[in-house]
Amino acid sequence: MPDLTVHEELGLVRVFRAGSGTPILTQQARPHTRPYIHPIVSPTGVGTVTEDAPDHHPWQHGLSVGLNDVNGVGFWHEGLHSKHLRDGTFHPVLAGEPSTEGNRASWEVRTELRAPGGEPLLHETQAWTLTDHGDRYELGLALGFRAARDLTFGRYPYGGLFLRMPYRPESGGTAYNSEGQAGTEAEQQPARWVAVRMPLLDAGPDDDPPLVVVMDHPGNFRHPVPWRIDNELGVGPSPSIGGAWQLPAGQERRFHHNVVVFGAPVGTPEIEQAWQAFTTAVPGEAA
Repeated sequence: MPDLTVHEELGLVRVFRAGSGTPILTQQARPHTRPYIHPIVSPTGVGTVTEDAPDHHPWQHGLSVGLNDVNGVGFWHEGLHSKHLRDGTFHPVLAGEPSTEGNRASWEVRTELRAPGGEPLLHETQAWTLTDHGDRYELGLALGFRAARDLTFGRYPYGGLFLRMPYRPESGGTAYNSEGQAGTEAEQQPARWVAVRMPLLDAGPDDDPPLVVVMDHPGNFRHPVPWRIDNELGVGPSPSIGGAWQLPAGQERRFHHNVVVFGAPVGTPEIEQAWQAFTTAVPGEAA
């Protein structure tokens, strides 16, 4: 398993395999912008798994977190959607120093989410741990939301952790879930995990596309949570699909997720094994 190194500069954390000059993952956390992870390079070293700001969804960025209807304010469309004009702003900082130990790297991003007038509504914490197993990455996320005032998260068809991969209609792709549903059949349906596979834009025709699996922890609020799977196979778990929920001022709700990037396709038994290992290793939160 490769050892990892990290390099931090203003608003960026880059993770490298030891001896390589090309990062396998970059955390973006520039001032006054939404934090996100892009690019993520396939574990094979060939091809970029994520996509940033595609034409069809310019407000989506690799692997990110977005919310909708937080006391009527959106933290998803970034003011770029004509039908969603009351959007708030993001104010991230990198918390502490990124760390590495062997094949594992960890870092944390803290973001204040503000209403259009500048009022703080929510404090978000993303604590990430990347483990490089050589043939796959495991990217664990401890996600926390602490309310700056009494908040209501409205019912919405998406919102939360979200993965955008480089979908193109001419090359296609597949998405399926832990319950055996695929494509549009899996949209808005509860599941423990969702897997996505598609050709990468910067990989060769003979290179196996990676398989990316986003996992929801059984201790998370409303697990098994419903999932968004859009027309371009962007995916993410979203408790807001199930209905509105509240967070009183000063209280925090935490979620745990795991994103596994397999360098080549694997079967459902391998995915289930990874999900079981994740749920065993990570403690759940009170519902």
